[in-house]
Amino acid sequence: MLDLSDSPNSVTDDIFETEYRVPPMFKAVSSLIGNTPLIGVNMRYKGQPRTLYAKLEYYNLSGSIKDRMALNVLKHAYATGALKKGDLIVEATSGNAGIAFCALGRALGHKVRIYMPDWMSCERISLMRSYGADVRLVSKSEGGFIGSIKMAEDLAKSRKDVFLPRQFSNPDNCKAHCTGTGAEILKQLKNTDLTPTAFIAGVGTGGTVMGVGAALRAHNPSVKIHPLEPTESPTLTTGHKVGHHRIQGVSDEFIPDIVCLNTLNAVVCVNDGDAILAAQKLSRELGLGVGISSGANLIGALKLQNQYGAQAIITTVFCDDNKKYLSTDLIKDEAVKSGYLSPDIELLDYFVC
Repeated sequence: MLDLSDSPNSVTDDIFETEYRVPPMFKAVSSLIGNTPLIGVNMRYKGQPRTLYAKLEYYNLSGSIKDRMALNVLKHAYATGALKKGDLIVEATSGNAGIAFCALGRALGHKVRIYMPDWMSCERISLMRSYGADVRLVSKSEGGFIGSIKMAEDLAKSRKDVFLPRQFSNPDNCKAHCTGTGAEILKQLKNTDLTPTAFIAGVGTGGTVMGVGAALRAHNPSVKIHPLEPTESPTLTTGHKVGHHRIQGVSDEFIPDIVCLNTLNAVVCVNDGDAILAAQKLSRELGLGVGISSGANLIGALKLQNQYGAQAIITTVFCDDNKKYLSTDLIKDEAVKSGYLSPDIELLDYFVC
């Protein structure tokens, strides 16, 4: 598992507080990110009682788990002097990370520019622009996601006032989930005398699965940590972009630098249609309005519980809410296909740990 203690970008909170002047809004936005609820979702699967555990990450400031990463990256950038007053924050993103940097960047007084593939949902684009960001859309002919990263890097080479978070390679991404998300899961499960058997999350940057994995394994080295990817586009298991999928925010054309697959357990594949059906059920039956990746994480968690046993404590994250997907297949009728788990799920209720 990734050793976050040796992160070259990591600094102590004492240095951050005493050596550098930071925007006065920093403490305010910090108080609005993290400490999200952990819920236990009660259900029946093929008539058998089951419970799965998920963090409700849409309670963060801009509505997704990416706020944690953005906050930690910006905090340490200020502390090391990599980010200064007046700098332009520039990031390549598929959506939620860009929204997080737009919200936090503007709160802290920075202009923000986002490069992103032009096939992401229109809600994502509109949200970023609503925060006053300069959004540059990149077509497949211009390189798509990899082209977006190159454009951001090229801009930074041409100007001295550009800060690149580099979420796909920045270890402070992982550290945000080790000291935040993972530590919170352990504390919240302890409230009900539970110990996690396994954790699973879809891989976009990989920060969540690597960071949470580091925290859980520091507590219990035998816990299983599983990355998730779409069946239709198995980037992690092939090493490169394959096919097309509808789970926005995961499987972004390449394996990120911060993902160490040899430290993780087996990759779990989930059909995007099954993920959509699961997200629809969570909204329609329990009032949990979540995005497609959250549905994927629920299906992935259930697959692990089928593997490890009906009583296994499987944890995951519900990454964001459904408001960024109102123009997507999430609100359309989705056909049930052979092998889907969602038709055999009967959601009952949930409780807060």
